Amino acid sequence: MYDKEVVHMLETKASALRHHVIYSMGVNYPGHIGGSFSMADMMAALYFHKMKHDPKDRYMRDRDRFILSKGHIALLQYAALAEAGYFPVEDLRDTKELHSVLQGHPDLLKSGHLGIEAGTGSLGQGLSIGVGMALGLRMDDINAKTYVIIGDGELAEGQNWEAAMAAVRFGLDNLVAIVDKNDKQAQGKVAERFPLGEITGKWEAFGWNTIEIDGHNMEDILRGLYAADEVKGKPTVIIAQTVKGKGLKIAEEHPAGMHNAPLTKEQYDGAIQKFSGGN
Repeated sequence: MYDKEVVHMLETKASALRHHVIYSMGVNYPGHIGGSFSMADMMAALYFHKMKHDPKDRYMRDRDRFILSKGHIALLQYAALAEAGYFPVEDLRDTKELHSVLQGHPDLLKSGHLGIEAGTGSLGQGLSIGVGMALGLRMDDINAKTYVIIGDGELAEGQNWEAAMAAVRFGLDNLVAIVDKNDKQAQGKVAERFPLGEITGKWEAFGWNTIEIDGHNMEDILRGLYAADEVKGKPTVIIAQTVKGKGLKIAEEHPAGMHNAPLTKEQYDGAIQKFSGGN
């Protein structure tokens, strides 16, 4: 059992992140609600408990690195960075505007000073970046981990598996991949678009340590993250079973339609009110 106060704090943070995602979208402006909400609980656990980072010392040498390979849910990472104090929450209103440093995908050149570690969003590349970072940390004798969030639909990209082999070849036990297994992608079910089969077995066959969790149960999330710390000599993948759009009824019931969709004024007001308790 994990400390109930910590669990409650992280659940409150996850609600705040959902609030900030909605806030950053506004009315009648499309945003990736589904994937952002499926990973909100994990993101809260990483940024507000597990990862070592400091908004007052953005480039501290021994910080943990975070790569959002499924970069289309940048709204969620921006929400976490704002909530953590890297920049004011009010700046989220500028997300995806032409002048903004907060673009539709994480952009190292525009927002690296705000906590972004890599430009991502061309799916399938984040794990390769993570492998390079983890290897660099080890070569420089820096005690830090690299975390990479990957979408399950994204696993159709072959570069993921090249990176998976390289991570095992170099014994990168400072690398943790997190698969957002919500079983959906932009146009429908993953199983109907590009069947992946049994994901856990595939990662095991590539030589990774595998951990399966409920991606919306905070205690289970913490169990998985801490279990990864105990593994030596190989990388770990946490396979998080999630619900696309978790917490917002319209997004849960219409995952394809709400993959990158705007909210009406009524929908926006309702969502802001629903998650305002975590803000």
